[in-house]
Amino acid sequence: MQRLSSRETFLSFQPPAIGEEEIAAVADTLRSGWLTTGPRSAELEQRCAEYFGAKHVMAVASGTAALHLALLALDVGAGDEVITTPITWPATANVIVHAGAKPVFADVRESDLNIDPEHVRALVGPRTKAICPVHLAGQPCDMDPLLALGLPVVEDAAHAFESAYRGRKVGSISDATCFSLYATKNVAAGEGGLIATNRDDVADAVAELRLMRRSHGSLYDIAVPGYKANLSDVLASIALVQLGKIDGHTAVRRRHVALYDAAVAALDGIEPLARDDRDVHALHLYVVRVDPERAGATRDDYQQALAEENIGTSIHFLPVHRLTAYRERFPDQRPLPVAERAGQQVLSLPLSPAHSDGDVEDAIDALRRVHERFTA
Repeated sequence: MQRLSSRETFLSFQPPAIGEEEIAAVADTLRSGWLTTGPRSAELEQRCAEYFGAKHVMAVASGTAALHLALLALDVGAGDEVITTPITWPATANVIVHAGAKPVFADVRESDLNIDPEHVRALVGPRTKAICPVHLAGQPCDMDPLLALGLPVVEDAAHAFESAYRGRKVGSISDATCFSLYATKNVAAGEGGLIATNRDDVADAVAELRLMRRSHGSLYDIAVPGYKANLSDVLASIALVQLGKIDGHTAVRRRHVALYDAAVAALDGIEPLARDDRDVHALHLYVVRVDPERAGATRDDYQQALAEENIGTSIHFLPVHRLTAYRERFPDQRPLPVAERAGQQVLSLPLSPAHSDGDVEDAIDALRRVHERFTA
Protein backbone atom coordinates (compact mmCIF):
# COMPACT_ATOMS: atom_id res chain seq x y z
CA MET A 1 0.00 0.00 0.00
CA GLN A 2 1.29 3.45 -0.91
CA ARG A 3 2.15 5.68 2.04
CA LEU A 4 0.55 9.10 2.13
CA SER A 5 3.47 11.17 3.43
CA SER A 6 7.24 11.32 3.24
CA ARG A 7 9.68 9.66 5.61
CA GLU A 8 10.43 11.35 8.91
CA THR A 9 14.17 10.66 8.49
CA PHE A 10 16.36 11.10 5.42
CA LEU A 11 17.14 7.93 3.45
CA SER A 12 20.80 8.05 2.44
CA PHE A 13 21.45 7.10 -1.14
CA GLN A 14 24.09 4.40 -0.61
CA PRO A 15 25.31 3.88 2.97
CA PRO A 16 27.96 1.17 3.51
CA ALA A 17 26.71 -2.13 4.92
CA ILE A 18 29.20 -2.65 7.73
CA GLY A 19 28.80 -4.19 11.16
CA GLU A 20 30.56 -5.62 14.17
CA GLU A 21 32.55 -8.06 12.04
CA GLU A 22 34.33 -5.23 10.22
CA ILE A 23 34.96 -3.42 13.51
CA ALA A 24 36.46 -6.56 15.03
CA ALA A 25 38.65 -7.14 11.97
CA VAL A 26 40.08 -3.62 12.22
CA ALA A 27 40.74 -4.05 15.94
CA ASP A 28 42.52 -7.35 15.31
CA THR A 29 44.65 -5.72 12.64
CA LEU A 30 45.61 -2.86 14.92
CA ARG A 31 46.62 -5.34 17.61
CA SER A 32 48.73 -7.24 15.07
CA GLY A 33 51.00 -4.24 14.57
CA TRP A 34 50.43 -4.15 10.81
CA LEU A 35 49.14 -0.68 9.95
CA THR A 36 50.59 -0.58 6.44
CA THR A 37 50.73 -3.24 3.71
CA GLY A 38 51.16 -6.70 5.21
CA PRO A 39 49.58 -10.15 5.52
CA ARG A 40 45.96 -9.02 5.23
CA SER A 41 46.64 -7.15 2.00
CA ALA A 42 48.33 -10.28 0.67
CA GLU A 43 45.35 -12.41 1.73
CA LEU A 44 42.96 -10.01 0.01
CA GLU A 45 44.98 -10.27 -3.21
CA GLN A 46 44.95 -14.07 -3.09
CA ARG A 47 41.24 -14.38 -2.34
CA CYS A 48 40.30 -11.86 -5.02
CA ALA A 49 42.50 -13.62 -7.58
CA GLU A 50 40.52 -16.79 -6.85
CA TYR A 51 37.22 -14.91 -7.02
CA PHE A 52 37.99 -13.19 -10.34
CA GLY A 53 39.80 -16.16 -11.87
CA ALA A 54 42.84 -13.98 -12.50
CA LYS A 55 46.51 -14.94 -12.30
CA HIS A 56 47.44 -11.78 -10.42
CA VAL A 57 45.60 -9.27 -8.23
CA MET A 58 47.42 -6.26 -6.77
CA ALA A 59 45.86 -4.19 -4.00
CA VAL A 60 46.38 -0.43 -4.25
CA ALA A 61 45.26 2.78 -2.55
CA SER A 62 42.17 3.49 -4.68
CA GLY A 63 40.31 2.58 -7.83
CA THR A 64 41.79 5.71 -9.39
CA ALA A 65 45.31 4.55 -8.52
CA ALA A 66 44.47 1.16 -10.03
CA LEU A 67 43.53 2.72 -13.36
CA HIS A 68 46.55 5.04 -13.36
CA LEU A 69 49.08 2.30 -12.61
CA ALA A 70 47.48 -0.09 -15.11
CA LEU A 71 47.85 2.47 -17.89
CA LEU A 72 51.46 3.16 -16.93
CA ALA A 73 52.17 -0.59 -16.82
CA LEU A 74 50.99 -0.75 -20.44
CA ASP A 75 53.38 2.11 -21.36
CA VAL A 76 50.64 4.66 -22.03
CA GLY A 77 52.31 8.06 -22.14
CA ALA A 78 52.82 11.36 -23.93
CA GLY A 79 51.49 11.47 -27.47
CA ASP A 80 49.22 8.47 -26.96
CA GLU A 81 45.42 8.37 -27.09
CA VAL A 82 43.13 6.23 -24.96
CA ILE A 83 39.52 5.73 -26.01
CA THR A 84 37.01 5.79 -23.15
CA THR A 85 33.41 6.64 -22.31
CA PRO A 86 32.08 10.04 -21.22
CA ILE A 87 29.47 8.44 -18.95
CA THR A 88 31.75 7.78 -15.99
CA TRP A 89 33.21 9.46 -12.96
CA PRO A 90 35.91 11.93 -14.14
CA ALA A 91 38.68 9.81 -12.59
CA THR A 92 38.50 7.46 -15.60
CA ALA A 93 39.55 10.30 -17.89
CA ASN A 94 41.76 12.04 -15.33
CA VAL A 95 44.18 9.12 -15.11
CA ILE A 96 44.64 9.18 -18.89
CA VAL A 97 45.64 12.83 -18.61
CA HIS A 98 47.90 12.06 -15.62
CA ALA A 99 49.66 9.44 -17.76
CA GLY A 100 50.39 12.17 -20.31
CA ALA A 101 47.95 10.85 -22.91
CA LYS A 102 44.77 12.24 -24.46
CA PRO A 103 41.33 10.81 -23.65
CA VAL A 104 39.23 10.26 -26.75
CA PHE A 105 35.55 9.95 -25.86
CA ALA A 106 33.30 7.51 -27.68
CA ASP A 107 29.52 7.74 -27.51
CA VAL A 108 27.47 5.22 -25.56
CA ARG A 109 24.61 2.86 -26.38
CA GLU A 110 21.04 3.96 -25.71
CA SER A 111 20.15 0.74 -23.93
CA ASP A 112 22.65 0.51 -21.06
CA LEU A 113 24.78 3.67 -21.59
CA ASN A 114 27.93 1.55 -21.89
CA ILE A 115 30.53 2.47 -24.49
CA ASP A 116 29.44 1.80 -28.08
CA PRO A 117 31.93 -0.64 -29.70
CA GLU A 118 31.09 0.62 -33.20
CA HIS A 119 31.94 4.18 -32.22
CA VAL A 120 35.15 2.95 -30.62
CA ARG A 121 36.11 1.20 -33.84
CA ALA A 122 35.59 4.41 -35.81
CA LEU A 123 37.82 6.36 -33.42
CA VAL A 124 40.83 4.03 -33.50
CA GLY A 125 43.81 5.80 -35.07
CA PRO A 126 47.60 5.61 -35.24
CA ARG A 127 47.99 7.12 -31.77
CA THR A 128 45.46 4.86 -30.03
CA LYS A 129 47.37 2.99 -27.32
CA ALA A 130 44.53 1.48 -25.28
CA ILE A 131 40.79 1.30 -24.67
CA CYS A 132 39.27 1.95 -21.24
CA PRO A 133 35.62 0.82 -21.07
CA VAL A 134 33.47 1.29 -17.94
CA HIS A 135 30.96 -1.31 -16.75
CA LEU A 136 28.29 1.20 -15.81
CA ALA A 137 26.11 0.34 -12.77
CA GLY A 138 27.41 -3.25 -12.89
CA GLN A 139 26.36 -4.16 -16.45
CA PRO A 140 29.41 -5.44 -18.36
CA CYS A 141 30.27 -3.67 -21.58
CA ASP A 142 30.16 -5.63 -24.82
CA MET A 143 33.76 -6.78 -24.51
CA ASP A 144 34.26 -9.10 -27.48
CA PRO A 145 34.09 -6.36 -30.16
CA LEU A 146 36.49 -4.23 -28.10
CA LEU A 147 38.98 -7.08 -27.64
CA ALA A 148 38.75 -7.86 -31.38
CA LEU A 149 40.34 -4.50 -32.15
CA GLY A 150 43.67 -5.91 -30.96
CA LEU A 151 44.51 -3.04 -28.60
CA PRO A 152 45.26 -3.29 -24.86
CA VAL A 153 42.07 -3.01 -22.80
CA VAL A 154 41.96 -1.62 -19.26
CA GLU A 155 38.51 -2.16 -17.77
CA ASP A 156 37.10 0.29 -15.23
CA ALA A 157 35.18 -2.21 -13.13
CA ALA A 158 34.52 0.06 -10.14
CA HIS A 159 30.83 -0.93 -10.34
CA ALA A 160 31.37 -4.52 -11.40
CA PHE A 161 32.88 -6.62 -8.61
CA GLU A 162 30.41 -9.50 -9.09
CA SER A 163 29.90 -9.06 -12.83
CA ALA A 164 30.47 -11.68 -15.51
CA TYR A 165 30.41 -11.24 -19.28
CA ARG A 166 29.10 -14.17 -21.34
CA GLY A 167 30.16 -16.64 -18.67
CA ARG A 168 33.58 -15.08 -18.04
CA LYS A 169 34.21 -13.30 -14.76
CA VAL A 170 35.06 -9.62 -15.09
CA GLY A 171 38.67 -9.49 -13.94
CA SER A 172 39.75 -12.48 -16.04
CA ILE A 173 39.13 -11.16 -19.55
CA SER A 174 41.37 -8.25 -20.57
CA ASP A 175 44.92 -6.96 -20.11
CA ALA A 176 43.99 -5.30 -16.82
CA THR A 177 40.77 -4.83 -14.84
CA CYS A 178 40.50 -2.18 -12.12
CA PHE A 179 38.13 -2.40 -9.16
CA SER A 180 37.28 0.09 -6.42
CA LEU A 181 36.89 -0.56 -2.70
CA TYR A 182 35.46 2.91 -2.03
CA ALA A 183 32.88 3.36 0.73
CA THR A 184 29.85 2.97 -1.56
CA LYS A 185 31.07 -0.02 -3.55
CA ASN A 186 29.74 -3.58 -3.35
CA VAL A 187 32.91 -4.61 -1.50
CA ALA A 188 33.69 -1.52 0.56
CA ALA A 189 36.82 -0.79 2.57
CA GLY A 190 36.37 2.99 2.71
CA GLU A 191 39.19 3.47 0.23
CA GLY A 192 41.22 1.10 -1.92
CA GLY A 193 41.45 -0.53 -5.31
CA LEU A 194 42.47 -3.75 -7.06
CA ILE A 195 44.16 -4.51 -10.37
CA ALA A 196 43.46 -7.95 -11.85
CA THR A 197 45.54 -9.25 -14.74
CA ASN A 198 46.73 -12.48 -16.32
CA ARG A 199 49.83 -10.76 -17.72
CA ASP A 200 53.05 -11.26 -15.78
CA ASP A 201 54.59 -8.10 -17.27
CA VAL A 202 51.69 -5.93 -16.14
CA ALA A 203 51.80 -7.40 -12.64
CA ASP A 204 55.55 -6.88 -12.41
CA ALA A 205 55.27 -3.28 -13.58
CA VAL A 206 52.50 -2.48 -11.10
CA ALA A 207 54.51 -4.04 -8.28
CA GLU A 208 57.40 -1.68 -9.10
CA LEU A 209 55.15 1.36 -9.42
CA ARG A 210 52.81 1.07 -6.44
CA LEU A 211 55.36 1.24 -3.60
CA MET A 212 58.97 2.29 -3.09
CA ARG A 213 60.41 -0.31 -0.72
CA ARG A 214 63.64 0.02 1.25
CA SER A 215 65.65 -3.16 1.66
CA HIS A 216 67.75 -3.99 4.71
CA GLY A 217 70.79 -1.81 5.31
CA SER A 218 71.63 1.76 4.39
CA LEU A 219 72.10 1.16 0.64
CA TYR A 220 69.05 0.81 -1.59
CA ASP A 221 68.08 1.37 -5.20
CA ILE A 222 64.92 1.74 -7.31
CA ALA A 223 64.23 0.54 -10.84
CA VAL A 224 61.53 3.10 -11.66
CA PRO A 225 60.33 6.40 -10.11
CA GLY A 226 57.22 4.89 -8.59
CA TYR A 227 54.33 6.06 -6.44
CA LYS A 228 52.93 5.66 -2.93
CA ALA A 229 49.82 3.71 -3.89
CA ASN A 230 49.79 0.66 -1.63
CA LEU A 231 46.80 -0.54 0.42
CA SER A 232 47.05 -0.70 4.21
CA ASP A 233 46.23 -3.86 6.15
CA VAL A 234 43.64 -1.90 8.15
CA LEU A 235 41.59 -1.28 4.99
CA ALA A 236 42.32 -4.76 3.61
CA SER A 237 40.86 -6.29 6.78
CA ILE A 238 37.56 -4.50 6.14
CA ALA A 239 37.51 -5.64 2.52
CA LEU A 240 38.13 -9.24 3.55
CA VAL A 241 35.06 -9.23 5.78
CA GLN A 242 33.02 -7.60 3.01
CA LEU A 243 34.20 -10.24 0.56
CA GLY A 244 32.86 -12.90 2.90
CA LYS A 245 29.45 -11.19 2.93
CA ILE A 246 29.17 -10.77 -0.82
CA ASP A 247 26.60 -13.52 -1.46
CA GLY A 248 24.28 -12.25 1.27
CA HIS A 249 24.60 -8.66 0.09
CA THR A 250 23.92 -9.74 -3.49
CA ALA A 251 20.68 -11.41 -2.39
CA VAL A 252 19.52 -8.16 -0.76
CA ARG A 253 20.38 -6.17 -3.89
CA ARG A 254 18.45 -8.59 -6.09
CA ARG A 255 15.38 -8.32 -3.89
CA HIS A 256 15.50 -4.54 -3.90
CA VAL A 257 16.09 -4.33 -7.65
CA ALA A 258 13.05 -6.54 -8.18
CA LEU A 259 10.95 -4.16 -6.07
CA TYR A 260 12.15 -1.22 -8.14
CA ASP A 261 11.58 -3.03 -11.44
CA ALA A 262 7.96 -3.84 -10.57
CA ALA A 263 7.23 -0.28 -9.47
CA VAL A 264 8.99 1.60 -12.24
CA ALA A 265 7.26 -0.47 -14.92
CA ALA A 266 4.04 1.36 -14.04
CA LEU A 267 5.53 4.89 -14.19
CA ASP A 268 5.43 6.39 -17.66
CA GLY A 269 8.64 8.17 -18.59
CA ILE A 270 10.74 6.51 -15.86
CA GLU A 271 12.82 3.70 -17.35
CA PRO A 272 15.70 1.69 -15.88
CA LEU A 273 18.89 1.02 -17.81
CA ALA A 274 18.88 -2.25 -19.72
CA ARG A 275 20.38 -5.37 -18.17
CA ASP A 276 21.60 -8.17 -20.48
CA ASP A 277 20.37 -11.62 -19.44
CA ARG A 278 23.49 -13.20 -20.95
CA ASP A 279 25.64 -11.48 -18.32
CA VAL A 280 25.84 -11.28 -14.54
CA HIS A 281 25.00 -7.76 -13.43
CA ALA A 282 26.63 -6.59 -10.19
CA LEU A 283 23.54 -4.49 -9.31
CA HIS A 284 25.75 -1.74 -7.94
CA LEU A 285 23.36 1.04 -8.98
CA TYR A 286 19.69 1.29 -9.89
CA VAL A 287 19.73 3.96 -12.59
CA VAL A 288 16.59 5.26 -14.26
CA ARG A 289 16.22 7.74 -17.10
CA VAL A 290 13.63 10.49 -16.68
CA ASP A 291 12.01 11.48 -19.97
CA PRO A 292 10.74 15.01 -19.22
CA GLU A 293 7.99 14.90 -21.84
CA ARG A 294 6.42 11.67 -20.57
CA ALA A 295 7.36 12.00 -16.89
CA GLY A 296 6.08 15.57 -16.66
CA ALA A 297 9.30 17.10 -15.31
CA THR A 298 13.07 16.99 -15.67
CA ARG A 299 15.52 14.75 -13.87
CA ASP A 300 16.59 17.70 -11.74
CA ASP A 301 12.95 18.37 -10.79
CA TYR A 302 12.56 14.73 -9.74
CA GLN A 303 15.76 14.79 -7.71
CA GLN A 304 14.68 17.92 -5.84
CA ALA A 305 11.17 16.59 -5.22
CA LEU A 306 12.52 13.29 -3.89
CA ALA A 307 14.89 15.15 -1.58
CA GLU A 308 11.88 17.02 -0.20
CA GLU A 309 10.37 13.56 0.45
CA ASN A 310 13.54 12.66 2.42
CA ILE A 311 14.83 10.32 -0.30
CA GLY A 312 18.49 10.63 -1.29
CA THR A 313 19.48 10.08 -4.91
CA SER A 314 22.57 10.60 -7.07
CA ILE A 315 23.55 11.12 -10.71
CA HIS A 316 25.69 8.59 -12.61
CA PHE A 317 26.94 10.46 -14.56
CA LEU A 318 27.28 13.87 -16.13
CA PRO A 319 29.22 13.51 -19.42
CA VAL A 320 32.91 14.05 -18.69
CA HIS A 321 33.64 15.74 -22.02
CA ARG A 322 31.20 18.54 -21.10
CA LEU A 323 32.85 19.30 -17.74
CA THR A 324 34.90 22.50 -17.57
CA ALA A 325 38.34 20.90 -17.34
CA TYR A 326 37.73 18.82 -20.47
CA ARG A 327 35.90 21.49 -22.45
CA GLU A 328 38.82 23.86 -21.93
CA ARG A 329 41.64 21.34 -22.36
CA PHE A 330 40.13 19.62 -25.43
CA PRO A 331 37.97 22.27 -27.16
CA ASP A 332 37.75 20.25 -30.38
CA GLN A 333 35.70 17.48 -28.74
CA ARG A 334 33.01 16.21 -31.12
CA PRO A 335 29.34 16.06 -30.00
CA LEU A 336 28.23 12.82 -28.38
CA PRO A 337 24.45 13.03 -28.59
CA VAL A 338 23.49 9.83 -26.77
CA ALA A 339 25.77 10.60 -23.81
CA GLU A 340 24.73 14.24 -23.68
CA ARG A 341 21.02 13.37 -23.63
CA ALA A 342 21.59 10.70 -21.00
CA GLY A 343 23.50 13.17 -18.83
CA GLN A 344 20.31 15.21 -18.54
CA GLN A 345 18.11 12.21 -17.70
CA VAL A 346 19.91 9.71 -15.44
CA LEU A 347 18.99 9.42 -11.78
CA SER A 348 20.22 6.74 -9.35
CA LEU A 349 17.75 5.58 -6.70
CA PRO A 350 18.80 4.36 -3.21
CA LEU A 351 20.39 0.90 -3.36
CA SER A 352 22.48 -0.68 -0.61
CA PRO A 353 22.35 -3.89 1.44
CA ALA A 354 22.31 -1.54 4.43
CA HIS A 355 18.75 -0.60 3.40
CA SER A 356 15.76 -2.57 4.60
CA ASP A 357 12.92 -3.62 2.32
CA GLY A 358 10.89 -0.88 4.02
CA ASP A 359 13.49 1.72 3.06
CA VAL A 360 13.19 0.77 -0.60
CA GLU A 361 9.40 0.74 -0.34
CA ASP A 362 9.61 4.29 1.08
CA ALA A 363 11.70 5.34 -1.92
CA ILE A 364 9.22 3.72 -4.30
CA ASP A 365 6.21 5.33 -2.62
CA ALA A 366 7.91 8.73 -2.79
CA LEU A 367 8.71 8.24 -6.47
CA ARG A 368 5.08 7.32 -7.14
CA ARG A 369 3.82 10.42 -5.35
CA VAL A 370 6.25 12.68 -7.20
CA HIS A 371 5.38 11.09 -10.52
CA GLU A 372 1.67 11.50 -9.84
CA ARG A 373 2.13 15.21 -9.06
CA PHE A 374 4.24 15.86 -12.14
CA THR A 375 1.96 13.98 -14.54
CA ALA A 376 -1.38 15.17 -13.15
